[in-house]
Amino acid sequence: MAEQRSRSLSTSGEALYEILGLEKGATHDEIKKSYRKLALKHHPDKNPDNPQAADTFKEINNAHAILSDVSKRNIYDKYGSLGLYVAEQFGEENVNAYFMLSSWWAKGLFALCGLLTGCYFCCCLCCCCNCCFGKCKPTSAAGEDYECYVSPEDLEEQIKTDMESDGYTPIAMQPRNANEKTQLIGDSHRTYQTDS
Repeated sequence: MAEQRSRSLSTSGEALYEILGLEKGATHDEIKKSYRKLALKHHPDKNPDNPQAADTFKEINNAHAILSDVSKRNIYDKYGSLGLYVAEQFGEENVNAYFMLSSWWAKGLFALCGLLTGCYFCCCLCCCCNCCFGKCKPTSAAGEDYECYVSPEDLEEQIKTDMESDGYTPIAMQPRNANEKTQLIGDSHRTYQTDS
């Protein structure tokens, strides 16, 4: 089990070729020919007295499945079985990004940025603290400070006084019967004004 785990996380990319008895740069036809030959030789039905034949046959099928798929073969050739594991976890399109970010220079760059700035979010923290504590707080155009929060009661009162000063009162009740006319159904047409 430990041997299989270490083989599945190798980065050399040669073990599957060795299972099929090929060199690393083998063509698709060579892989197919070798697979057929070994599959017939190690098939469990042809070797009923050999318990190892089933395991060998599974390894041969796995090697053929990976090496016959172009994208998986490219990942395996470049990053080995570890690359295939990363492709299963994060997707085939993210394998290159994973290995780039896990390289020594990317880790070193990340550590250097942390050392130079004192923290990784230094710029963000400085901007937030300056704005929150008022050193860099933006001022209004008129130079006056307006309150940002208006209570709902004050807002309703302001709307009501604005409407009353314009001569309009809001309709607060529904008509009691169908013959009763309201301001909305009245004979005169209402006009609306916009501030421009």
